Amino acid sequence: MPSATTTTVQAGAPVRQARTPAPGLFLTLLAVCSAVTAANIYLAAPLLPLMARDFGSAPSAIAWIASVAQLGYAVGLLFFAPLGDSANRRRLVAGLTLVTALALGASAVAPGTAALAAAMFVASAATVIPQLLVPLVAERAPAERRARHVAAVIAGLFTGIVAARVLGGLAGQAFGWRWVFAGAAVLTLVLGLATAVVLPSRRRREGPLFAGLVALPSVLRSSPDLWRACVRQAGMFGAWSALWTSLALLLTGPEYGLSTATAGLFGLFGLTASAVAPLAGGLVDRFGAGKVVRSAYLIAAVSVPLFWLGGQVLWALFAAAIAVHAALVASHVANQTLALTATSTPATANTAYVVAGFAGGAAASALAGAAFSHVGWGGVCGVAGLWLVLGWGLTSVRR
Repeated sequence: MPSATTTTVQAGAPVRQARTPAPGLFLTLLAVCSAVTAANIYLAAPLLPLMARDFGSAPSAIAWIASVAQLGYAVGLLFFAPLGDSANRRRLVAGLTLVTALALGASAVAPGTAALAAAMFVASAATVIPQLLVPLVAERAPAERRARHVAAVIAGLFTGIVAARVLGGLAGQAFGWRWVFAGAAVLTLVLGLATAVVLPSRRRREGPLFAGLVALPSVLRSSPDLWRACVRQAGMFGAWSALWTSLALLLTGPEYGLSTATAGLFGLFGLTASAVAPLAGGLVDRFGAGKVVRSAYLIAAVSVPLFWLGGQVLWALFAAAIAVHAALVASHVANQTLALTATSTPATANTAYVVAGFAGGAAASALAGAAFSHVGWGGVCGVAGLWLVLGWGLTSVRR
């Protein structure tokens, strides 16, 4: 990482110095901000039973709210993440932070499922800050340690996902689901604005502000590596989303009958992701992204039958949760590092990559909710297996 003092130059303006924290502190702040903002997308999943009781509905009938958040995130990525190649990052992060905090506050006071879904869609669309920070980290990192630096931010991101499930479930049980959203609004406001203060304050590239969005199709066409990373992560993330967003329904249902708080503790297995991320970064730097992704898919393929068995046997769920998180984060570190280095416009390439992943996740979550309602837990596992087959199969037949 560069030194704490960086020089910024704007057309027609004198050179001035922008003070940033020491490299280690800067990377830590970005990782913590990523954790807090990423958690917003997954707040609903552990709180579905509480929301259903509040709104007088069955949990499976409002499972679609979790997929609305993922869809909103994908839409936000499509429009806002490409701006990282051109816009003033400091102003962009500050503005998105304010919108996210307001939308989370609106979620906390939503009178019904429609209002809640709309507010969550806006909050998730604006909480794309982690994907503005990852390209910055990749740019500043030494080439031989790039994957490890990217992995540090990804570890923070997955820690936030785990916190959303574990702390969200516990806090929801103790104080109610509405206070969980109110607390998330405050945390997002504080961490987002603190991060915005230390970011470079300049436009990175002249030209139309949304040029990156317009260029997305041509960027994908011109980079087979980027296309492959997008499709493989869509398959992997879709499999994980199908299983993880439906897990609360299984654990709080008649099969296990756990409380929302106890079911939320199951998310502690997601800490596997935070532990695996630095290891995966080192492996990518040493052996390349392709080998790491291949190994991740094999681990994910083993986890699906374990999840199916976990519909009746609790220990199988434990093993499956560890395996699927290890597979997801290893695949993510490898694929995202590849996407960030595949083109000369990393923010635009990162947008294509993450939009593909979350679109795959949102589609799989929606289908898994319907499968759980009509077929049960076995249907959810079938959706996860199908997404893995599609993700690997489509990239194996096209060069």
